[in-house]
Amino acid sequence: MIISRSPLRISLGGGGTDLPSYYKKKSGYLIAASINKYIYISVGRNFNNKFLLKYSKSESVFDINKIKHPLFRETLKYFNIKTPINIASHADIPSGTGLGSSGSFTVCLINAILNLKNKSYSKKKISEIAFEIEHKILNEPVGKQDQYACAIGGINEFYFNKNNSVSIKKINLSKNLLNNLNKNLVIFFTGYSRESYKILDFQNKQTLKLNKDMIKNLDMIKEIGKNSKKALEKKNFNEFGEIMNYHWQLKKKRSPNMTNKRIDYLYDYAIDNGAIGGKLIGAGGGGFLMFYSKRPNQLIGAFKNKLSQLDYKFDHVGLKIIE
Repeated sequence: MIISRSPLRISLGGGGTDLPSYYKKKSGYLIAASINKYIYISVGRNFNNKFLLKYSKSESVFDINKIKHPLFRETLKYFNIKTPINIASHADIPSGTGLGSSGSFTVCLINAILNLKNKSYSKKKISEIAFEIEHKILNEPVGKQDQYACAIGGINEFYFNKNNSVSIKKINLSKNLLNNLNKNLVIFFTGYSRESYKILDFQNKQTLKLNKDMIKNLDMIKEIGKNSKKALEKKNFNEFGEIMNYHWQLKKKRSPNMTNKRIDYLYDYAIDNGAIGGKLIGAGGGGFLMFYSKRPNQLIGAFKNKLSQLDYKFDHVGLKIIE
């Protein structure tokens, strides 16, 4: 039995500029961090000539092409798996919540399959294959952030170049600064998941049409990502929170499905109770709200009877085989 583990991620600035429709024209940039909430995938050989899959549903098929789960099916086909295997997945956080679960799932599955085949690829190569499967084979309007951030681990800045290459640099913060950021960066679950497809598809189509407002918005978001990174390196976390607030105001303009009255209410409530700035993590529409606050205990207390808090730490390992 092989068990692969991949962390989920939080976007810290610049999200949305990692879609090919944008970065192939103007290059993209963002910063993201992996956290200690994981996806696990176990793989073992099977002797009854069937592919057995266990996730939120169960499947038992003789033919890979009959597999309904698209990421399982296309990943197994990509690596030409012909010997029936037993695969099971588990997630600490449900999908559709903006923490990069799809990208994390795919790199985790690839890592397990490679280990089964006694092969070893770099984390960057695994990330690129995962993106190829999601974007090119399944034709999903996804960016490159999730696959790379979940595989690499830590807090990083990502440059998405016009030639499709990705450059990655670690953002080095002392242990004390990381602890302070972790403590003051508070995350709450809005109570519902969402499908990111509509939001990303809308952004993707508008970018491909060279919609001036969308391009300008993403240009500004990219600069916000760079400014967020500078604020972190300067140890000016209050400025980081203020930039996050500006980020959210711009992000809301990218899609009519980005927010709703409930989310707007929760955001304003957080600002009234000690948050400097915040945003929805991921594409938007639901999932997790993240806030930076100098008074995190006040903020947590204010939300005690409203939303569930996500208790997390930063993950600095990334993708790995744990058994």
